[in-house]
Amino acid sequence: MRLLILADTHVPKRARVLPAEVWQQAEAADVVVHAGDWVEPALLNELEARAKRLIGVYGNNDGSELRARLPEVARVELDGLRLAVVHETGGAKGREKRCAEQFPETDVLVFGHSHIPWDTVADNGLRLLNPGSPTDRRRQPECTYLTAEITRGELTEVRLHGLPPR
Repeated sequence: MRLLILADTHVPKRARVLPAEVWQQAEAADVVVHAGDWVEPALLNELEARAKRLIGVYGNNDGSELRARLPEVARVELDGLRLAVVHETGGAKGREKRCAEQFPETDVLVFGHSHIPWDTVADNGLRLLNPGSPTDRRRQPECTYLTAEITRGELTEVRLHGLPPR
């Protein structure tokens, strides 16, 4: 099962549209995961129409229409892998311990908010992933997103992709 993992798209505030490479990945993926800060419902509508399956949550920059359509936390099982998605996890210091306590029956936690890519494993085995942002690099050298595979309940082939400058 192929995943595309996104967060902090901020369309149309930070970019008018998602980069073409991200759309290609979305259409090739079995599941698109979005960890919030869509900003406008139009991108949610378009991803719902173009993705085979979409799992998303709202972020702190998402208004009432997005909050009415998306949960704050999403939990799903994909091919035996227990996945949770949330926008904010708090500060980087102590993140693994804090998230392991908050998501004890989760294998992988996808989060956003910081626009900073993150890939670590907590003491209990919880893997934490932040794809960065495909539209707003902030203090990062480039805009980013993640792809991954799920094979028999295991997350494999996790890859951070950098995007060329717009």
